[in-house]
Amino acid sequence: MVVLRYLVILLTYIGLGLGYLPGLRMNRATIAIAGAALLMALGLLDLRAAWSAIDYKTLVFLFGMMIISANLTVSGFFQLAVDYTICHIHSPFGLLIVLTFGSGFLSALFLNDTIALILTPLVVSLTQLLKLNPVPYLLALAGATNIGSVATLSGNPQNILIGSFSGISYLDFAKALTPLALVSLVIQVGWLWWLYPEVRSLRPDLKVESPNYRLFKPLLIKSLLITGGLLIAFLIGIPTAEATLIAAGLLLVTRRLKPERILQKVDWDLLLMFCGLFILTEGVQKLGALEWFSRFVYDPLSILGVTVFLSNLVSNVPAVLLLHHLIPHPNTQTWLLLAAASTLAGNLTLLGSVANLIVAEAVAKRGYRLSFGEHLRFGLPLTAVTLALTYFWIY
Repeated sequence: MVVLRYLVILLTYIGLGLGYLPGLRMNRATIAIAGAALLMALGLLDLRAAWSAIDYKTLVFLFGMMIISANLTVSGFFQLAVDYTICHIHSPFGLLIVLTFGSGFLSALFLNDTIALILTPLVVSLTQLLKLNPVPYLLALAGATNIGSVATLSGNPQNILIGSFSGISYLDFAKALTPLALVSLVIQVGWLWWLYPEVRSLRPDLKVESPNYRLFKPLLIKSLLITGGLLIAFLIGIPTAEATLIAAGLLLVTRRLKPERILQKVDWDLLLMFCGLFILTEGVQKLGALEWFSRFVYDPLSILGVTVFLSNLVSNVPAVLLLHHLIPHPNTQTWLLLAAASTLAGNLTLLGSVANLIVAEAVAKRGYRLSFGEHLRFGLPLTAVTLALTYFWIY
């Protein structure tokens, strides 16, 4: 029975790392749920223990942010942001800077995967229109969505988890890691400038027509007002889960918009995956499987190394769920290190974050190819430098 339990855990984490299981039509959400269910079937957990393992605050925060992002998307906010960007583009290098800091800023406010999903097709279309090589700009988008999301608790799912576990306030988290995110974005721009000579041009010869899109002004105004109120609530210390759910509830009160248009944009797969991961992590803890990892986690440098390794092996969210049980004497600095390292590690390889995969898959559908080697050439040095910066910044 013990062997079977370990086998289920092993196969589940392999599937989470790959994003699928060979021969089966399963994604990360169904793999996590199936793994959790099998551990229950093998008697490791009962339903009460499984239910208690789920961190409802994290799920509420995630759901609320998805509702807010969905409303901003439907209202045309992100298309408006792209239109504003286009109006201020004057050179290939200018496009690189605006895209890097623009997507980084949006990723700090909203979930990075959402920003990658929305902006990738727009970047591809824009580079085609300008007759530019799309690869450096897509790398900029993927890297910036990861780096920008370091800055806040709402930037990515693993930060949301860490905020729930640690109790660090939104403002304190942002004060600590926003400077790191900004410097890392500057480093990324410099690295892309070095790697791709074609982006270095400062000649103001780009002429771009704004794309056609529909702006839903009443919803846009309402969404921006509520989002602004939410950010104020975060800054004055209102609990993030409660504030986000209230904001989402207010946005769902509408006379004109069918609920389906918003609810179908919620990433239910991600929410389900989180439920499965919480249960799975509880099972791992009950088995005592974390004791083996504990010997490698004893100081900040070792935490950094193990976090990077696990984030690229099983993805950053499962890594954080596993590691938060192992951190010796958890304090604010250690939580911040775990948040920054698990996020920045996503830039190491093409498989390191969901945002990278979103960009690669969207590009492939449009006839371009972002290869593993191309991304590694960009991501490996960038990750090494930003992680070293992280360690010295925090400690």
